[in-house]
Amino acid sequence: MFKHILVPTDGSRAALKASKAAVRLAAALGARITAFHAVDGPHPAIARGPYAADSRTFVNYEKLARAAGEELVEAVGKFAKAAGVPCASLVTTARTPYEGIVEAARKNRCDAIFIASRGRRGLERLLVGSVTQKVLAHATVPVIVYR
Repeated sequence: MFKHILVPTDGSRAALKASKAAVRLAAALGARITAFHAVDGPHPAIARGPYAADSRTFVNYEKLARAAGEELVEAVGKFAKAAGVPCASLVTTARTPYEGIVEAARKNRCDAIFIASRGRRGLERLLVGSVTQKVLAHATVPVIVYR
């Protein structure tokens, strides 16, 4: 069925639970996984105006965010190693998390994306949006949503 599953994580409790479930699925299918984290850029509001940040701020932000992302995918890698599932790690910078996820699945030739659902409802979902919903709308491979 699936041979290569992208497992995005943001380090939330929901994402960690989904990661464990993705590893179990991969183990059952004999598949491999790629643990993924998208580093999104700093908010545009800090790039201009009276409180504008200088270029060092952006470089430092990128380094810190990338290091944090590496820790997140490493946690998924530990679950995979314990289950004997081959796992690659990937941290990239993306304009938005959902775009990073969709692009990572395409570039790494994943045949599925296994992603957590936060379960936002009503007005919060409308205002904040959902990375999972956007991945579902834009992905070209099957998306497994873990709730």
